[in-house]
Amino acid sequence: MELKIEYIDVDKLTPYDKNTRKHEKFDVDVIAKSIEKYGFDDPIGIWGDKNTVVEGHGRLLAAKQLGMDKVPCIRLDHLTDEQRREYAIMHNKSAEQSAWDFDLLSEELSDLDLEDFGLDWGLPQDEGTPQVERKPVEIDGNQYQIIIDCADEIEQKEMYNKLQDMGIECRTSTL
Repeated sequence: MELKIEYIDVDKLTPYDKNTRKHEKFDVDVIAKSIEKYGFDDPIGIWGDKNTVVEGHGRLLAAKQLGMDKVPCIRLDHLTDEQRREYAIMHNKSAEQSAWDFDLLSEELSDLDLEDFGLDWGLPQDEGTPQVERKPVEIDGNQYQIIIDCADEIEQKEMYNKLQDMGIECRTSTL
């Protein structure tokens, strides 16, 4: 099966009412800046006669924020309803599974200008900031992934900062 890109009016796209991914204003702003800087290079996945958004809700919100009339879309009509729902969740969750290689990230970021995105890469901001050694959680010679449930995003940020200060490599995820 070949994917075909269609340009569809944003007003003819229907966000899935049970989309499990949240998009805060900051997230949409970052996506919008990326679209402005690099173009709309990741089509929105849609399904069915109502052009229901399967994946790409944040891109749709950013496109509307930018005043775009049409956006690139790919049809996912080959999926059953159950597959569509599964794919929507897996598409987002799979991107969260990979960890950053902070040494390579630091090297890549060293001569790039991404300041206008306002993102925290987890790296020291200047040479005066002490470098904290990042290491996985290790107990009795075994490495572990630990999940900590937080009451809200404020508690999540506080916990993330505490773990980073302790030198524990971590990432956040919103369920």
